[in-house]
Amino acid sequence: METEKLAEVTRGALVESVHRGAIAVVNWQGEIIASAGNPSYLTYFRSAAKPLQALAVIESGAVVKYAFTLKEIAIMISSHSGEPEHCEVVMGILEKLGLGEEYLQCGISAPFHKPSNEALLIEGLEPTPLHNCCSGKHVGMLTMARYLNLSLDDYFLPEHSVQQEMLQSVAEMAGLEPKEIPFSIDGCGVPVFALTLDKMAYSYARLAVPEGLSEMKNAACDIVKEAIINYPYLVAGTGRFTTDLLQVTGHKLIAKDGSEAIFCLGVPDKGWGIAIKIKDGNERAMAPVVLSVLEQLELLTAEEKERLAAYRRIVLKNNREQVVGEIRPAFTLKRT
Repeated sequence: METEKLAEVTRGALVESVHRGAIAVVNWQGEIIASAGNPSYLTYFRSAAKPLQALAVIESGAVVKYAFTLKEIAIMISSHSGEPEHCEVVMGILEKLGLGEEYLQCGISAPFHKPSNEALLIEGLEPTPLHNCCSGKHVGMLTMARYLNLSLDDYFLPEHSVQQEMLQSVAEMAGLEPKEIPFSIDGCGVPVFALTLDKMAYSYARLAVPEGLSEMKNAACDIVKEAIINYPYLVAGTGRFTTDLLQVTGHKLIAKDGSEAIFCLGVPDKGWGIAIKIKDGNERAMAPVVLSVLEQLELLTAEEKERLAAYRRIVLKNNREQVVGEIRPAFTLKRT
């Protein structure tokens, strides 16, 4: 079976809706150690690929050239909420490159963060490319193009050398050849890669424990991990599950979400990678599913469970603020 039930949405005593999906847990040797549904389920990596794409920026030498900080690496990995600090860090990178925000080809979208969006409206300002959740990734791509003396106005095209390097980085970490990876175009206009969940999980396991990789790749993996672990707010934002999970678990996990309900994690102490896909793309069930996976793998302490309790079973309320149901996990991992 391709997918199985991962979460239930209740209303009163009845299950009103269900979310199906698939999960793969893989060690750094590439062995599947647990799963739900088909671990070879093929889907798009979406923004969960960003940590692997950031590796290409680091390995290019641009990080040393422009003296990038871990904060700046974190924003390149992010799907940020468009809060002021997020925009400031992106703008700081552009200033190091001697470029303006008009060079960002990610398009314009309003901030995810509601207070930040309301602040723009109150001031009579329009969102800019800086507010786009992918502006950090795009400024990383511009960094590579600038450093390698490549064209800047078409860096987003699949045939551009920057995109080819990003594809190579993802393929290497997943143990694949670039030609084995189908691609389409993501919401921000750059290529998005399709991988099976077990290959996504494997890439995160290797990111967590970069055994058998080149010395440069190993160092790049360490930089990416440190950026994610030390700056979780920049990776997502205020009130976001990814940020809260990283803040609560400290150095225990690396994690990155993606659109259409994709979520990937690396566990450095275990050398494990985890990839989760909810088939219908609805992200409302993601936090309970992720936490259930971590609990079943015995990766959370009692204190961590308590601090993340609001995400474990999401309470549903009506317009009168009455509790009418919940979103809860509904699966058991199969150990292999």
